[in-house]
Amino acid sequence: MIGSVPSRHHDIADDLRHQITTGRIKPGERLPSEVGLAARYKVSTVTLRRALAVLQGEGLVEKMHGKGNFVRRPRRKIMYVGGWGTLDPWTAAEPTLRVAVRSATVPASVYLTTLLNVPTGSPLAEYSCLSLEQGSPHGLARICIPRDLAPAGALDDGAACWEAVTRFAVLGPSPATIRETVCARSPTPDEASALRIGNNMAVLAITRIATDATGRVVEAALLAFPGDRVDAVCPAHQGLNERQTQG
Repeated sequence: MIGSVPSRHHDIADDLRHQITTGRIKPGERLPSEVGLAARYKVSTVTLRRALAVLQGEGLVEKMHGKGNFVRRPRRKIMYVGGWGTLDPWTAAEPTLRVAVRSATVPASVYLTTLLNVPTGSPLAEYSCLSLEQGSPHGLARICIPRDLAPAGALDDGAACWEAVTRFAVLGPSPATIRETVCARSPTPDEASALRIGNNMAVLAITRIATDATGRVVEAALLAFPGDRVDAVCPAHQGLNERQTQG
């Protein structure tokens, strides 16, 4: 029997991987242009991009739109504490961790209608958040609150909600209960682009629903983290209730 011949793009990925793991190409360093690499390896740019896609999927290389391909810096894992949205107080407090926030008033889609238990088209305050460390993304959050419950002035001045969003915490009124659904899945195209990860890298997806004492849903949060950059800890319900009672 004749063994299968490795594809050319795998050979290229192997060579680049070796250069990265041995330190010949250093973390944070920009790779040569795709055209330049294609010429070096004597392949088409299509084949070269397939090789880069392998490394992007492995988390070794990230593509920054309009800037090129870069060797990913080693990332510390951060910790998401279930129910509260805390991103490890040690890393969250450091000046290298920042959150970019965009806020807007949007009509409730069919999906958000189901999560928030509001009529379709109801006005919602939406906060789109991207946590960054030294310019590289750590996680995404889309936090939606009924418009009448949004923090005063938060939609007019993004800086007003900066500190609260830093930890992807609940932004609305203090909830009585929090329910979270956690799963590992493939990223959506928008998530892969924003987090600069390959389509075959798993993300940790969390849907968090907060309700008040009357049972009204006061917030729905959709969170996504690259699987290699976060650990999730879910405290016992008793501890959660104790914290709520003391608050």
